[in-house]
Amino acid sequence: MGESGEDETAEPPPDRGTPEAEPARLAAIVDAWAAAIVANDAERIAGFMADEWVIVSESGITDRQAFLGYVRSGDLTHAAMEAVTPPRVRVYGDTATVTARITSTAHYGGRRFDADEWTTDVLVRRNEHWRCVLSHITPAAPPAGS
Repeated sequence: MGESGEDETAEPPPDRGTPEAEPARLAAIVDAWAAAIVANDAERIAGFMADEWVIVSESGITDRQAFLGYVRSGDLTHAAMEAVTPPRVRVYGDTATVTARITSTAHYGGRRFDADEWTTDVLVRRNEHWRCVLSHITPAAPPAGS
């Protein structure tokens, strides 16, 4: 698998039967990407990202190279990643957004982090393959009364 992920087929094959099939395909892509993250497999993770991918979080912006470097070094690992809500998928031609509430357990620098976050991924279709160009995570509000 190449570093760029641009020509790889990490996602399910296209179902060109109906336009309604595309949201389900995108949800499956995001699920497969989460599985790659939990497997801590940098090469599989890279297959879902465009070269220009970045993640925006409360700590700032991290680019693709840095993120994959953390995974390869073992500094960043994930033990769990689960959707709490069904994904909200919107397709705008060759661009799509996928938003869902996600819980995860990660370790960074040997320290455990349990997260409950809203995530939004922006994907673009290039050469019939969807690649994520931007991920944004926002901590979810704690439940009322906590």
